[in-house]
Amino acid sequence: MSKDNLSVKSKKPWPTKKAMEQVYDLKLWGAGISDFYSGEGSHHPEIVVPYVEAVTAFLSSFEEPLAVCDLGCGDFNIGSKLVPYTEKYTGVDIVAALIEHNKATFKNKQLSFECLDIVAEELPTGNCVILRQVLQHLSNREIASVVGKLASFKYVILTEHLPEGDFEPNQDIISGQGTRLKKNSGVQLLMPPFDMKVVGEQELSVTQPTDGKGRIVTTLYTMY
Repeated sequence: MSKDNLSVKSKKPWPTKKAMEQVYDLKLWGAGISDFYSGEGSHHPEIVVPYVEAVTAFLSSFEEPLAVCDLGCGDFNIGSKLVPYTEKYTGVDIVAALIEHNKATFKNKQLSFECLDIVAEELPTGNCVILRQVLQHLSNREIASVVGKLASFKYVILTEHLPEGDFEPNQDIISGQGTRLKKNSGVQLLMPPFDMKVVGEQELSVTQPTDGKGRIVTTLYTMY
């Protein structure tokens, strides 16, 4: 697929909002102690602990804490553990009821939440973006729209569920609860059709999902 075919000026409205609302309404990712549950990937200790340790180490390395935008913050089980290491933390999600729940549940002077569509709307300002297992649920057209906005940040912390072994990256899907794993594919932003430009790339953590399929990889990108 060429970059021209990924034009973000057509084929709106984006389908993500209804798909994500359905995920929580029907509890397609499972059920937790509240009405909102972002799945085992956001709660299982074997996945959560290494990720939090790696991201905390990065955030703690700055004398002046970073302003972080968590795009697709979900039920905020993970984000809540990172807030103390930031100057400002903005949790963003497309599901309005989820954002209202988070506002009522998580309180911190440097924490705020916004309900917006990261594909179609302007992103909050900050130094660092967190995209944890979010892009894997989006179509290539939607991912391209998000990637076009990431250059305004200094750092991007990207987590994606990838197949084991060799695979063909960036196979397109319809947005929803599923990922590219069924196509033996995964999101790789530095490769076509996205070709995101960076000055640095560092793997922060790799964990095994509870179902034993693929691997969950977190990468730090330093942007131009």
